[in-house]
Amino acid sequence: MARKSLISPAILSLFFLVVLLSSPAIHAGHDYRDALRKSIMFFEGQRSGKLPPDQRLKWRRDSALHDGSSAGVDLSGGYYDAGDNVKFGFPMAFTTTMLSWSIIDFGRTMGPELKNAVKAVRWGTDYLLKATAIPGVVFVQVGDPYSDHNCWERPEDMDTLRTVYKIDRAHPGSDVAGETAAALAAASIVFRKRDPAYSRRLLDRATRVFAFANRYRGAYSSSLYHAVCPFYCDFNGYQDELLWGAAWLHKASRKRVYREFIVKNEVVLRAGDTINEFGWDNKHAGINVLISKEVLMGKAEYFESFKQNADGFICSVLPGISHPQVQYSRGGLLVKTGGSNMQHVTSLSFLLLAYSNYLSHARKVVPCGELTASPSLLRQVAKRQVDYILGDNPLGMSYMVGYGQRFPRRIHHRGSSVPSVSAHPARIGCKEGSRYFLSPNPNPNLLVGAVVGGPNVTDAFPDSRPYFVQSEPTTYINAPLVGLLGYFSTHSSWR
Repeated sequence: MARKSLISPAILSLFFLVVLLSSPAIHAGHDYRDALRKSIMFFEGQRSGKLPPDQRLKWRRDSALHDGSSAGVDLSGGYYDAGDNVKFGFPMAFTTTMLSWSIIDFGRTMGPELKNAVKAVRWGTDYLLKATAIPGVVFVQVGDPYSDHNCWERPEDMDTLRTVYKIDRAHPGSDVAGETAAALAAASIVFRKRDPAYSRRLLDRATRVFAFANRYRGAYSSSLYHAVCPFYCDFNGYQDELLWGAAWLHKASRKRVYREFIVKNEVVLRAGDTINEFGWDNKHAGINVLISKEVLMGKAEYFESFKQNADGFICSVLPGISHPQVQYSRGGLLVKTGGSNMQHVTSLSFLLLAYSNYLSHARKVVPCGELTASPSLLRQVAKRQVDYILGDNPLGMSYMVGYGQRFPRRIHHRGSSVPSVSAHPARIGCKEGSRYFLSPNPNPNLLVGAVVGGPNVTDAFPDSRPYFVQSEPTTYINAPLVGLLGYFSTHSSWR
């Protein structure tokens, strides 16, 4: 339920005006279409495998073409998650889910960039289909993270261990399997009319993977602790991914079995826990917002408790009445504890925007104690976060590489910081790359569209590779941002 506000409505209104109207974007504006184009292009810089002829970031080349060979399978393709060269299945699946949700809700406003967003989804799902090709098995990671992190080399030169890690009946991983099922189901909606046969294949695979995740329950970080922790250790448990996977399968298939699963397991799988968390590890806020759409459309009264949770989430992140776990910097940035803060900024802002649209269609508002949160207010809060990322902040810096006049130049990213193959054809070995990591010079290769971890609660930002928490980009920062930019590229004025 929403927390009771102890602040008068007049003071709250003034606070919102100060936070929201302090942005210079009201006067200058941003080129959201350009930012959208670049945010999608970033995924091309993260591609692994054989690159296609239409690759736009030309400094990247083919890499990791033999991934999976040690296990007798083809696991080439997919995405590197961040600034290293490991393919972590958990965040890759979440990235694919969020790219799909971005298209489902905001694709109609993406204009000519929609086709590139769809390509980004397919690059992810083609890999996930490979990773789930064997019944009862999901390949969840390629690359020994310790070997990889001991080197600073471009992906084209990789000679680190490309160890393959999997979950199966004896070594379960309901979290990563549940997220993979969600990604495949969400993507099946994206391709339903664009490629019906591919869509059916995705949905059939999602169904099978979810059944495996549900039948053989357990956390993958228990089965594969030394491979996935502390990198993408599941701190939150696997229960939320089972609900998340069922929610997307229900949306994609409309089958009663998934509706019944959600209703039956809502309490058991703790749908109401940590309602203001959403990211690759914790799906609670996303579950509640996604399912609430049906309630707001008047189609699913049996999901009413999810709407109550979603309302509580909204109240917990609004400036002035937010939960103790949510802060706002003096410059207006949403801040949560933990690494890579921009992942929270983009994912929570995405939910605010998505929910605002659901509320608008239903002509509803969210009661937050003495404050009424209108759809317009939610959009304004989300837009303020996007504008902060694009440069409306105390440093006057865009946190998207290649956008604006001032942006991070020394991002924590191997491929971007080491000379490209075209500039330096000779191989650059594991330890040879260290001099580029330690160099004070800007990265030679522009990873266009990459959004870094960003500033801290004091709005300070060190443009320095060793400060990886703040200077490293990730796919799951950009994926929800694609939806946000898609919307604001058409609806740039506040409503």
